[in-house]
Amino acid sequence: MNPVNSVASADGTTIAFEKLGAGEPIILVGAALCDRNATRPLAEQLARHRTVLNYDRRGRGDSGDTQPYAVEREIEDIAALITEAGGTASVYGHSSGAGLALHAAAHGLGISELVLHEPPFEADDEEVRRRSEKDAGKIAELLAQDRREDALELMLSGTGMPPEMVRQLSTDPAVLAMAHTLLYDFAAMHDAGRDGRSPEQQAGDVRIPTLVLAGEKSPQWMIDVGRRVAAAMPEGRHQVLAGQDHFVPPEVLAPVLTEFLTG
Repeated sequence: MNPVNSVASADGTTIAFEKLGAGEPIILVGAALCDRNATRPLAEQLARHRTVLNYDRRGRGDSGDTQPYAVEREIEDIAALITEAGGTASVYGHSSGAGLALHAAAHGLGISELVLHEPPFEADDEEVRRRSEKDAGKIAELLAQDRREDALELMLSGTGMPPEMVRQLSTDPAVLAMAHTLLYDFAAMHDAGRDGRSPEQQAGDVRIPTLVLAGEKSPQWMIDVGRRVAAAMPEGRHQVLAGQDHFVPPEVLAPVLTEFLTG
């Protein structure tokens, strides 16, 4: 087990992280309901070539959770980690973590290269958007009533996950402890968190080399939105990973990231 380090974010919140490897730094931004345990296998692969800062987003694992929440606070968390890394770092974000990474890059943090791995921005379909907003509102209600298991079941069922896996995850104590952070992910992904702008409009502010990844077996809308985000960036590139879906084995993903970051 790697030693746990910490930095203080701008609002004083403690952000816990592991530091692995040596070389140019990269920060890993985890997905919904994930702490640094979920990204550790990828961190260990990347650490063969890079210094990796693998951290717990606020409200997860060993990091603090100062209230009230705002997307800006999570951007400040990444800024604190970049300072810890020496002032500049590459950033990789997966799923909703990719949405947060895009926020950080658009705010002009010291990010040298950016990788956005399947940010699940809302599909360009009004019916899908309405259903998504309805589910988000219901999840917020359930969490306000401290019905964490019900909130997790609703959210996870919407991903197409098998019912037995939904049940397993929604009763897992570690996942239940992070259930409230679903609201943080909604905030990071919704247009309101971008002052009403679309992901493509926000991406236009990002003028650093960026790789947007999608899995060949992922839903077509997710592939399409990634392609549009990449096209909106002056230095954006879209890549579809053959035979992969939303979750890519670290031994497959790490070489793709390493090639991009050293190319």
